[in-house]
Amino acid sequence: MDEYTPEPDEPDHFDPDDEPDTAADDVAEPPHPVNWNLLSADDLEVEWLALNDWVAWLRRTYGLPASVVPPFWHRHPELVWELSALHLHWLGAYDPEQAGSAPFGWHRDFTDARNRLREWVAASGTRLDRDRPTRQTTWPGEEPAPPVEDVFIADRGEDFVQFVFEQVRPAARPRRRSSAPSVNTPEGSHDRAQPRRTAARPDARLPHRG
Repeated sequence: MDEYTPEPDEPDHFDPDDEPDTAADDVAEPPHPVNWNLLSADDLEVEWLALNDWVAWLRRTYGLPASVVPPFWHRHPELVWELSALHLHWLGAYDPEQAGSAPFGWHRDFTDARNRLREWVAASGTRLDRDRPTRQTTWPGEEPAPPVEDVFIADRGEDFVQFVFEQVRPAARPRRRSSAPSVNTPEGSHDRAQPRRTAARPDARLPHRG
């Protein structure tokens, strides 16, 4: 029986490098910055839920007091932006493609973030069982800022759901795009943010409100 000899254009072995790299398409992208001013209603809801879940994990894991992460952080933009940045930093540090020392860098920066959070919380006036808007300094020529009063809040979870619902509902209505940042709340515009890996459950949604 004649020995089989492959033709020159017929490979005589299997090279896995020659196969199309389909697995690369399934790898999640590294986290992108979240601009809370430019989120659509759907993205805004997803980001709120993801951040809320992560902050709950953070405070329990590290035993953070209310002077660092208060229950009503979601009502204070300065705390939302700080915690959101810390969340994204954590996602990047623990990405499988990162070097093994990346988490150490996150913990070093976490120390700085805790100091800033203490300053934000002290200035905002928010407390364990009550909240008030962060006082604003009135500049010359501006209308005087309205007085702020403490409001007792009995159920933090219920308050968060209602707050996010009120944030998402206006974002769902088309409106004129503005380049100016929102100074009162992290409410977004109708632009869609870049996709990114998120800690939120894909099916997580707020309870339906009539």
